[in-house]
Amino acid sequence: MRIRRYEPSDWSEWRRMAMELFEGDTTEADEAEMRQTLAREDAAVFVLDREDGRLAGYVEAGARNYADGCATSPVGYIEAWFIDPDVRRSGHGRNLLAAAESWAVERGYTEMASDALLHNDVSHEAHKRSGYQEVERIVQFRKPLIRNDSSK
Repeated sequence: MRIRRYEPSDWSEWRRMAMELFEGDTTEADEAEMRQTLAREDAAVFVLDREDGRLAGYVEAGARNYADGCATSPVGYIEAWFIDPDVRRSGHGRNLLAAAESWAVERGYTEMASDALLHNDVSHEAHKRSGYQEVERIVQFRKPLIRNDSSK
């Protein structure tokens, strides 16, 4: 298997993995986000090519002006990272991160940040094994607001 930059022929495999990573999102939402990533000048997608027409993983790297725990701005950011279950714990995920980190260094960034959902212990451990340090935990809240039209 080899790591390389995303190519347009990778679309269906990338979408397959993105839908698995972001389960619960709609196909339309995933595809819109993927198109936005490809359109960004400050982003890159690297894939793990099985060399048989299928992919085994991907990482989306981008830039952010700010990331919790970072002292510089802008920073490289791991926007998404996925490895198929059959190749996890084989070093391929770490190699994908290394490709994203090299991309960030080439752009002059001195820090790389990432995130993972609170319950995703597998991702937490993978990040730690790849040299990332946990810097903060957060629980986010939302409340739908109802407009009171009687105030007109």
